[in-house]
Amino acid sequence: MKPSIRLLEGRRVLVTGGARGLGFAFAESIARAGARVVIADILADRVQQAAAELVAMDMDVTGLVVDLADPASIDACVTAACQCLGGLDGLVNNASVTNSGGKTCEELDIDTWDTVMKVNVRGTWLMTRACLPALRQSGTGAVINLASDTPLWGATNLLAYVASKGAVIAMTRSLARELGKDNITVNAIAPGLVLVEATAYVPEARHRLYTEQRAIQRAQLPEDVSGAVIFALSDLARFITGQTLPVNGGFVMP
Repeated sequence: MKPSIRLLEGRRVLVTGGARGLGFAFAESIARAGARVVIADILADRVQQAAAELVAMDMDVTGLVVDLADPASIDACVTAACQCLGGLDGLVNNASVTNSGGKTCEELDIDTWDTVMKVNVRGTWLMTRACLPALRQSGTGAVINLASDTPLWGATNLLAYVASKGAVIAMTRSLARELGKDNITVNAIAPGLVLVEATAYVPEARHRLYTEQRAIQRAQLPEDVSGAVIFALSDLARFITGQTLPVNGGFVMP
């Protein structure tokens, strides 16, 4: 997506999981919309390569390493991001793991469940908590949590992931009420099945089924989600908070 209007001019935004897939698409689109961006990812080599690619396109992007399962790593990342950007106006909690794809409730093991919850739920909470002082100081802080449409229709054989993204939606509502007094908005974006590396495990037949059951009958690409993220970070959404926006081509219409 290449916005014709620079809705995020001068904003400072941290995007987690920005080294590839949806996160990289978000980082590129947010930077094109005028923001200065820090992308943070556990993939050390890849995050630097991703940042370099965007810098080569004359975007103000920096790469940092973070492990969302490690609270100390999260704190260090946020400190470095704020030093780099001179503050923070927006946070995109994009990073997550699936791990449980294809496993039934009975096949799912405790270690996998705990890993998914540690990154997707606890990591989202800790990253948000670490960013709050800077977001409060901004005066127009915005938090975007990447959920999923799977909790909205009850995807099977994906229990840990679905539960974690349902928790993200619930946290979004609670945080929105808690942080509204600080003029910080908190919203969730719930994509459908997007064609990225992370969904490579999904059988081709299931991709076809998604496409056939969408109102817009084509594959969903990362750039299809970027516009919603830019809008939610912008001043156009300053009176919108606690909401979950499905972006799935009409697969789910809650």
